[in-house]
Amino acid sequence: MSFNVPVVVRGYELDTLGHLNQAVYLQYAEHARWELLRAAGIGGDKLISGGIGPVVLETTVKYRRELRGGDEVAVTCEFQWDGGAIFRIRQEIRKLDGTVAAEVAGILGIMDLTARKLVADPGARLRTLAEQPHLLGL
Repeated sequence: MSFNVPVVVRGYELDTLGHLNQAVYLQYAEHARWELLRAAGIGGDKLISGGIGPVVLETTVKYRRELRGGDEVAVTCEFQWDGGAIFRIRQEIRKLDGTVAAEVAGILGIMDLTARKLVADPGARLRTLAEQPHLLGL
């Protein structure tokens, strides 16, 4: 199941060529991840009170098409659970006509904020906090 968040490219996010600055693609991806967690019933306060927090271990961005000011996009987000202490996230930033502007792939974990180590089963830990775990693929 893929979750998506609408975003409109703002003028102050553009580089000197008039394109969306490369770093902003990562901000859009992170925004969608947080919105997915929130939609599943796991806001930031709930994570902190649960003693955990998500950590990004690796991110790859494939830039496919330029984005310019005023472009409307949907940022998708899908969690993939492979077992073990890490999980993957697949995301796309798509124009409304379906054109893929960027693909974002990430490897993440859930950190125990006291032990400062990844939890062994992040899916199980998030499932206990989520009100709608199906949104997370759990």
